[in-house]
Amino acid sequence: MHKIGIIGLGHVGTTVAHILLLKGLADELVMIDQNAKKVEAEYYDFADSFARTEHSAVLKCNDYGELADADIVITSFGDIEATAKTGDRFAELPINKKSAVEVGRKIKESGFNGILLNISNPCDAIVNELQKATGMPHNRIFGTGTFLDTARLQRAVGAHFSEAPQNVSGFVLGEHGNSQFSAWSTVRLDGQPISQFADAGKVNLEKLDEEIRQSAFTVVAGKGYTSTAIATCAVRIVEAIFNNKHEFMPASVYLEQFGTYIGYPAVIGKNGVEKIVPVKLPADEAEKLAASAKTIKEKEEA
Repeated sequence: MHKIGIIGLGHVGTTVAHILLLKGLADELVMIDQNAKKVEAEYYDFADSFARTEHSAVLKCNDYGELADADIVITSFGDIEATAKTGDRFAELPINKKSAVEVGRKIKESGFNGILLNISNPCDAIVNELQKATGMPHNRIFGTGTFLDTARLQRAVGAHFSEAPQNVSGFVLGEHGNSQFSAWSTVRLDGQPISQFADAGKVNLEKLDEEIRQSAFTVVAGKGYTSTAIATCAVRIVEAIFNNKHEFMPASVYLEQFGTYIGYPAVIGKNGVEKIVPVKLPADEAEKLAASAKTIKEKEEA
């Protein structure tokens, strides 16, 4: 029996809930949002679908007490309009920082002892706030981080060479935001270093990096928000936890050397972050990672 809580039923939280229910990953789903009418509406919309779907679940609404025995809680509160208007995920920080303190306190009071996965932006800074508010150990609270940005890298590189995104490996590291960077030293296409394609003049890595960084705003410009891709990433992480996959992926994890959460490769399993995997980066990429960590901390503490 798997019990999942989702706090924040905007576009992202609702899409996460929808995918979880369709996949049968939640036997019980606790939906929490400040907008009680929205929660009620989603309750009936999901419940009305169960007569026609392969899976169903027990749905519970706006009760933090129900999180006490939840396996996973997903936080997805936020105000996408702030980001859309400015092109900066840190635009949501003043709003979401207050929410993180309040939500974190309520999660702690509920007696929750599972794994907390944050989506809310700015993802890394908000995980920091949630961790401080809940007092949870770092391995059991983390964020989606650059898992989505890495998927965008896979899509962009694959599309450039007319190949499947699954044929591309490697990472986008750093902040889930403007200071992120494609760690080209880690990227492979069909098992071959991407650098050899760049050296042969077949790809402009700088141009591609900017395309990856701006992907979110391309989506936001067309539909007003992002939802499907990030929800899919969150659900993939849930599957890694429930199936104890020990799956290697970039997520927003706590790095002691920087004193902050930041997008970096880790192994995810039943205990959350099972281990963080050191990646040997060339000097220029190591500098970018440190600079990105500095950005996260400075913005959060401002």
